[in-house]
Amino acid sequence: MRFRTSAGSDDSGNTATTKANASDSGDGNSSRRPEDERLPPQLLFTYGLQHILTMYAGAVAPALVIGGAADVSAIEQGILISGALLVAGIATLLQSVGHRSVGAQLPIVVACSFVPVSAAATIAETDGLQAVFGASLAGGIFALLLTPFFGQLIRFFPPVVTGTIITVIGLSLMPVAAGWIIDTDGADSAPLGNIALAGVTLALVLLFSRVLPGLLGRISILLGIVAGTVIAIPFGHTDFSTVGDGAIFSFGEPFHFGPPEFQVGAIITMCIIMLVVLTEGASHIIAVGEITGSRIDSKRISAGLRADVSLSIIGPIFNATPGSSFAQNIGLLALTKIKSRYVVAVGGLILITLGLFPVLGRVVSEIPMPVLGGAGLVLFGTVAASGIRTLGKVDFSDNLNVILVATSFGFGLIPLAVPDFYERFPEAIALVLHSGIVGAAVVAIVLNICFNIIGKGEYAESPSVFASAPTLDQEYPPEDADSSDGTGTEREPASDDAGRTAEQRSGVSGRD
Repeated sequence: MRFRTSAGSDDSGNTATTKANASDSGDGNSSRRPEDERLPPQLLFTYGLQHILTMYAGAVAPALVIGGAADVSAIEQGILISGALLVAGIATLLQSVGHRSVGAQLPIVVACSFVPVSAAATIAETDGLQAVFGASLAGGIFALLLTPFFGQLIRFFPPVVTGTIITVIGLSLMPVAAGWIIDTDGADSAPLGNIALAGVTLALVLLFSRVLPGLLGRISILLGIVAGTVIAIPFGHTDFSTVGDGAIFSFGEPFHFGPPEFQVGAIITMCIIMLVVLTEGASHIIAVGEITGSRIDSKRISAGLRADVSLSIIGPIFNATPGSSFAQNIGLLALTKIKSRYVVAVGGLILITLGLFPVLGRVVSEIPMPVLGGAGLVLFGTVAASGIRTLGKVDFSDNLNVILVATSFGFGLIPLAVPDFYERFPEAIALVLHSGIVGAAVVAIVLNICFNIIGKGEYAESPSVFASAPTLDQEYPPEDADSSDGTGTEREPASDDAGRTAEQRSGVSGRD
């Protein structure tokens, strides 16, 4: 994403705008913004429902993961799901309608994010949901304090850092999907029936993705879960007889699991994760500005981040975890070209309506775990693939970015390979390190500063054997081996690299 200083920026040059040709009407009245388009009520509802169907499976999945880690009952799982939907609707309204200081006033859907899920599940399993909500609240306040000047901090989170972290997040969630398929306490292997059910669900998701057109194809995960559940009913894998237990309608149950508990290790973990949430939110706001042709400056980014963070602050009251804007809906914007923020506002009202009916949450909680596991392989894999796609923007040639990514992956995957690796550390430190996401984030941020910011990314002509290793798209050994440096790898002239900036090496240029 290229930024240029706007004519009305202050002396510091912090104000930036995206290219916004569409925001200036032919009569020169730039106040007529494309996102302010008003559609007929029936179209507002239709397109708003389309947005909600696109993100519904992803919106309820964090509650399912965290509730499963805390071993809550079906009724309590319904409360978690309802709370997630209710708060998502409120945050979406703030983001799309909002105020000039809270909300970007753009067609952006906000819901519980996958970014904190792995860490929150770990906290829930060891210390309970009250500690999760306490950490979420503290992390939300911490993030809120950063929003006024996060535009200046975003340079510490180029694609080489965010891509690495998001990839580790996706990989960290894979054991959750596997655990859902096993669905047996204390078992190390999955029953064949569970594997078959998960496999059928996965096959249906892939089939629907391939053959269904338009909106149906975009909700293939949701359709696969529904179809898998229907198939599971005759085999006794689910029982909806308890769905009627509990309230049908409720205005929410504030602090149902008790008041938040504030534990140092959990708070540190969530604060680090909120940096990633802020970065993700800022990049989504910029992307939506490009799609809609809207003017995006630093104040609008800050206002949009406040709406994202609102979910982290309001969420613990209604038993929900931190959230961020959903990339699925940004893709839907690009596909449909429907730019009106009022469409998304109607979607927010639909989310609130769904959140007021806990019975719907209980229906979701009765979905067989192997069905969720089969769909989760795609759902969580998509998160990892998103990180890999971000890493595709990074320049890995003749620099230390490959070392940065490799080392971060190593720290991120240690807790997955050996869950008790950090058990001998003090409890607060072990809780932080037990989340591979935090380890990967800290290492990636520190190494990016050392490699690409300090000294403006200058390094030796041949930085390491790893950086010089050939990739599959390169010929090896080189055709002109005589011109090599004696190691069989031909060096490029140092002058070719001297013109590249540290930002280009870390992947910032990939935002263009």
